[in-house]
Amino acid sequence: MGAPKGNQFWKLRSKHGQDKLFASPKLLLDAAYEYFAWCDENPWMKKEQVKKPYEKKQGRGKVLVTMVDIPTQRPYSLSGLGIYCHVSERFILDFEKRLQEKGDEEAKGFLAVTTHIREVISTQQLEGATVGAFNANIVARKLGLTDKKDITTDGESLNKGYYDLLKQRKMKQSNQQ
Repeated sequence: MGAPKGNQFWKLRSKHGQDKLFASPKLLLDAAYEYFAWCDENPWMKKEQVKKPYEKKQGRGKVLVTMVDIPTQRPYSLSGLGIYCHVSERFILDFEKRLQEKGDEEAKGFLAVTTHIREVISTQQLEGATVGAFNANIVARKLGLTDKKDITTDGESLNKGYYDLLKQRKMKQSNQQ
């Protein structure tokens, strides 16, 4: 049995709509700093082969150690921040888009925080790649950094065959003489 027509039960609700994930820009920034601290405190463990194996006591016997865990820095990422906050990266991107459309003071505060978070993430990734902690190619792609080289054939089409280009160059040289 449904509610009677014309009822006003909705007015009895204690709240309307869904709670905000972050009530203020400061709470968002605090959550981001928590995530950054978590990344720093929980490095990835990389297995590396020992150059000179050694024996180690384990229980009553000994074991030959050939591999060791090396802690490596964990890169910050927007998707990692989303996972840490229990949301998707898409949610964060859509949140920023909605903030840009709003344009009020609260939205400007949130946008300043999200811009700062993006800058911290890209700086940490770039500096990590620079010192060799992260794969430079992956970081460059992730940050949109490219090294484009324009290879031309003196304005000629690249679709022509090699011998056609040689003929044309030879003809140009003979015409210039």
